[in-house]
Amino acid sequence: MRFLCAGTITIYITGCNPNANDELSHHHNHDHDKTHRHEQHDADHKHDHDGEEKDDSHKGVIVLEPETAELMGVKTSIVKAEPFNEVIKVAGVITDAPSGTGIVSAPVSGIISIVPGITQGSSVNAGSAIATVNADKVAGGNANLAAKAALDAARRELDRLKPLYDDRLVTASDYNAAVRAYDEARANYSSAAASGRATAPCSGIITTLNVSSGSFVNAGDPIATISSNKKLTLRADVPQRYYASLTDIDDARIRLPYGKEAVAISSLGGKRVAPAASASSDVPGYVPVYFTFDNDGSLVRGAGVEVYLLGRSGAPVISVPVGALSEQQGRMFVFVRLDEDCYRKTPVMTGRTDGFKTEIVSGLNEGEDVVVEGAVTVRLAESSGNVPEGHTHNH
Repeated sequence: MRFLCAGTITIYITGCNPNANDELSHHHNHDHDKTHRHEQHDADHKHDHDGEEKDDSHKGVIVLEPETAELMGVKTSIVKAEPFNEVIKVAGVITDAPSGTGIVSAPVSGIISIVPGITQGSSVNAGSAIATVNADKVAGGNANLAAKAALDAARRELDRLKPLYDDRLVTASDYNAAVRAYDEARANYSSAAASGRATAPCSGIITTLNVSSGSFVNAGDPIATISSNKKLTLRADVPQRYYASLTDIDDARIRLPYGKEAVAISSLGGKRVAPAASASSDVPGYVPVYFTFDNDGSLVRGAGVEVYLLGRSGAPVISVPVGALSEQQGRMFVFVRLDEDCYRKTPVMTGRTDGFKTEIVSGLNEGEDVVVEGAVTVRLAESSGNVPEGHTHNH
């Protein structure tokens, strides 16, 4: 009886869940599907990474669309070896050229008064008044007034003798003596001194005022210096160890502290004016080299500059314009154009520079197409790291 009950209970329990096998089967299938999906996902993920590892054609390539490059002024040039001048790089200073300055002098001895508004740095025109000199209160009297009196007397005497000489009533000797006396009196008299006006001999800027109002000046004393700023002088102090090379130097390039581009002295109508043998320096151990040139308005008197003195032409070397170089973390790079829209950043070792071009010691070969203008634009494209979809590039 107990056996039957037990058997009945067993059957009942089994029969209470007719879908048990289905649920078990469903649970098994669900786990299997889940496992399969994970395996498939891992396989797909691995496949994606495999694809990334294999597609390395973009590595190190900078993409810049041709339209953008043209718009931003990107230009390239084929590298080739060319003769490179010997260069001596020194410091220099720009000063006034002697022909570009004028001195305002006192027309007469006396007490000076500077014209109101005239100060150092004032701009003046030729003939404009800089100061007036009052000679009336000078001890000994006004010498120019005495000269004026003598001139008037000589003129009256000459006017009296002239008709008499024409009528042969006086000798030629008497008439010539009167002419000589008049010329001497006219030389001693100064109309400028009579007015007391000291005027500017040229247009320009007052760079120096030597006196102040109320001070005494003698006739001919300098009152002010005016710079026309049309002619300037470059002085470059060169170490004496380069003395033997100075005879070969006939041109220079300068870079201003407020400008990036170098300027050739020859392009400003400049020329060297003092041979090394005839020049002396106030700086021991240095030899000055001088150039005079026209001021195009971009140069300032007194500015310190970097000077590249150009010597004889040397052996051919590979070089690029200074603007082609890009400095990053202390290293120098150029951008090489690979095709229509692809570029590569290339590290280079640099050598000498003449202000316009820089020698490339290593890193570039002849025939490579280098960005010579607009390198900043290519560098910005590199920073963006943008590679268009579907773009491939194999080299």
